[in-house]
Amino acid sequence: MSEEASEKEEKIKNVHLAEELSSRYLSYAMSTIVSRSLPDVRDGLKPVHRRLLFAMRQLHLDPKSGFKKCARVVGDVIGKYHPHGDSAVYGAMVRLAQDFSVRYPLVDGQGNFGNIDGDGAAAMRYTEARLTEFAMALMEGLNENAVDFMETYDGEESEPVVMPSMVPNLLCNGSSGIAVGMATNIPPHNLSEVCDALLYLIEKPECEIEPLVQRIKGPDFPTGGVIVDKFETILNNYKQGRGFFRIRAKWEKEDLGHGQYQIVVKEIPYQVIKSKLIEKIAELLVDKKLPLLADVRDESAQDVRIVLEPKNRTVDANLLMEHLFRQTDLETRFSMNMNVLDSEGVPHVMDIKTVLREFLDHRHIVLQRRVKYRLDKILARLEILSGYLIAYLNLDEIIRIIREEDDAKSCMMQKFNLTDNQAEAILNMKLRSLRKLEESEIKQEYEDLSAEKEELEGLINDEGKRWAAIAEEIKQIKEKFGKKTALGKRRTEFAEEPENIEVPIEAIIEKEPITIILSQKGWIRCLKGYADLNEEFKFKDDDALQIAIHAQTTDKIIIFDTAGKFYTIPANDIPSGRGFGQPLRLMIDLGISDSVSSMFVFKPGASYVIASNMGRGFVVDENHILAQTKNGRKIMNLSEEERSVLCREITGDMVGIIGENRKLLIFKVEEIPTMARGRGVTLQKYKDGQMSDMQIFKESEGFTYTRAGGTKTETDLLTWLGHRGQVGKLAPFGFPKSNKFLKE
Repeated sequence: MSEEASEKEEKIKNVHLAEELSSRYLSYAMSTIVSRSLPDVRDGLKPVHRRLLFAMRQLHLDPKSGFKKCARVVGDVIGKYHPHGDSAVYGAMVRLAQDFSVRYPLVDGQGNFGNIDGDGAAAMRYTEARLTEFAMALMEGLNENAVDFMETYDGEESEPVVMPSMVPNLLCNGSSGIAVGMATNIPPHNLSEVCDALLYLIEKPECEIEPLVQRIKGPDFPTGGVIVDKFETILNNYKQGRGFFRIRAKWEKEDLGHGQYQIVVKEIPYQVIKSKLIEKIAELLVDKKLPLLADVRDESAQDVRIVLEPKNRTVDANLLMEHLFRQTDLETRFSMNMNVLDSEGVPHVMDIKTVLREFLDHRHIVLQRRVKYRLDKILARLEILSGYLIAYLNLDEIIRIIREEDDAKSCMMQKFNLTDNQAEAILNMKLRSLRKLEESEIKQEYEDLSAEKEELEGLINDEGKRWAAIAEEIKQIKEKFGKKTALGKRRTEFAEEPENIEVPIEAIIEKEPITIILSQKGWIRCLKGYADLNEEFKFKDDDALQIAIHAQTTDKIIIFDTAGKFYTIPANDIPSGRGFGQPLRLMIDLGISDSVSSMFVFKPGASYVIASNMGRGFVVDENHILAQTKNGRKIMNLSEEERSVLCREITGDMVGIIGENRKLLIFKVEEIPTMARGRGVTLQKYKDGQMSDMQIFKESEGFTYTRAGGTKTETDLLTWLGHRGQVGKLAPFGFPKSNKFLKE
C-alpha cells in the first residue's frame, strides 16, 4: 500500500449515521436560533439588524449628516460583517425604515421604501438612508467600552456582540422570527409606558407583574387600531409570555345628511395589507355575502381612509361592522410569543417582568463599564495635568533642562519625580501653552476632573447611586421620545370587549328563493327561484327524483336518515347550477348502508313526529334536531332490522297512521310522548307488514288522501278513531293502493 493511500485511510472515520445527523442538525438549529432568527433580550436586535446599524454608524450616517445610497450601506454590511445575500440585508433595512412596520423607525429613509398597500421598495441603487435619533440612542456608548466586541467572520474587522441599548428596543419595536423548532413574535409597545414600568421595577424590584402591566397597558402598534381584550386577558398574556391580542380597525360614522351615512375606516390592524383587505371586501360583495354593504372605496392618501357604503339608511352601522369584523381582516389576532435569547445566548419564553429585568441588568453592566472607562480616562488626564502644573511651577528649570541636558526626559523624571507619561507630555508642550492664562485653565480642568472622579468613584462603590443614575437615564429617554412628541404619542387605543352580537344570517347571505332537489342516488343541487315541484327535473340515466322542496338561501335544511340521525346543511352551501350537483355524502357523513328518509326546512319552534318502519316513534322538538357537525345527531335508537322512515311536522292535534296491511288508525297527537332520544313507543300494531305512511291534521278539518280524479278530505273519523298502539280499521274505499295518503 502506498504512503498516500495510507494517509487517506487514516482520515476515514467510522461513525453512526444517526448520531452524526443528530449532531450536525443540532449545530444547524443552534446557528439558526442564535445567529439569525431570535432577538437578544438586551437590545432587541437580530445579528443582521445589529450589523446593519453598526455599519451605518461606521459610515457616519447620523441624523444630522446627509443621506447615502442604500446600496453603499448594503455593500459594507455584506462585505465586512454579514456574508449573506444583499436582498436579505436590504429587506431588513427597508423594514427598519417603514413607519407602518416599526413603531420607532431605526432608519430614516429617503425615496420609495414601500407602503401599507404591500408595494415593495425601490431598488437599493435609488433609495438613500441614514440613522434616526432612536437608533443613535440604541448605540450610545459604543466608543466607551460599554459592550464587548468580537471579530467579524473574516477576522479583519470587529463588531459589537450587543448594543448598549439606552432605549428598551425589544419591547418598543417588537420582533418576529421563525427558527428551528421555535419562533418569536413580540408586539411593539409605547416607549413612555415601558419607561414607567422600568422606573417602577427599579423602585420595587420584588413587585408582582400586575402593576407593571398596568403601566405598560398593552401593545402600541404603528398602524393604530383598537385592542378589544379585557385587562385580565392582557395580564395573563404577559404573565405567560405568550397569548393573543384582538385588534380591530378604528372606524367612525360620517353623516351625509337626509338620514344617510357612510362608514370610514381610519386605522387598520397591524400587518394587514390594505389593498388585500379591500380586495377581500370587494370579493365578498361580488359573492353576495355582504347584503348590508353597497360599496367599498379606497380614498387613502397619506392616511388610511376606506369608505364603506351601507345598502340603505336603515342598516345599523354596528351590525354591519360586526359582520365585517367576522368576515375580513378588519379584525385580526396578534399571537404573542416572547421567545428571546438571554444574556448567555440561551432561548427562553419570558414573562414581561423578566424581559424588563434583563434590560435593566444590561443597563447596569453598561453603566459600570462606561463609568470605569471614563474613570480611566480621567485618571490618565489628571496624571498629565499634574505634570503640567509641576512644569509651570518650575518653568525656568524645565526650560534649562530641555536646552542643556542630553537626556532631558530622564533628567526631568528624576529631578521632579515625574512619570514617563508626564515627562513625555511636558516635552510635547507647545510654546503657546506657556501663557499664564493656560496655567489657570489647567488648574480649573484639574479641579473639575477631580470632582468628576470623586463622583464616578461614588457610583462604582454605591449600587443605589448606580440605579438612581439608570433611572435618570430612563427619564431622559422618556422625555426625548415620550408621549409629548409626535413619535411617542400612543396610537393603539383600548376598548371593552365587544358583546357577542348575534349577526342574523340575512346579514351574511342574501335572501333568495331556491328549489332544492335530492335524487335517489344521493345527488343534491339547488335551482334559483321556486320551480314547479312536479316538473321533470334532469338526472343521470340511472337516477330519479327523491325529494324536492322550496327554501330560501338563508334557511337551514334538515335531513333525517334511515339510521335515526338528523343532519343540518346551510341552504347557501348547496351547489347551484345546471349540472347534477354533488353527492350529499360530501356534505354530511351519511352511513354506507343508510339513505335519506326526509328532507325539510328547519322552522324555529316546530315539533316533529319521527317513526320507524316497525311502527314505533316519538315526538322531538326543534332543539334536538339541529346538528353542529357533519357527523349528524343520533336521535332514534333502532333494532337490527329496524329503520327510521318518517318525520312529520306537528301541524294539528290528530295523527293518522296506515300500514302495509291497509289498516288505518287515528288518535290524538298528545298520546305520543316527547323524547330527546330513544326508541319510542308503539304507534300502531302490525301482525304482518310494516308502517306505510303517516299524516298529522286538525280534527276539525279531517285527513286528506289522493283518489281518482283528485283528492278527498274525510272528516268523519269515528270508524278509525282509537288510541296509540291499536291495530286500526281498513282504510276508506278509494284509498291509494300505494298505502300513501298523498301522491309524492
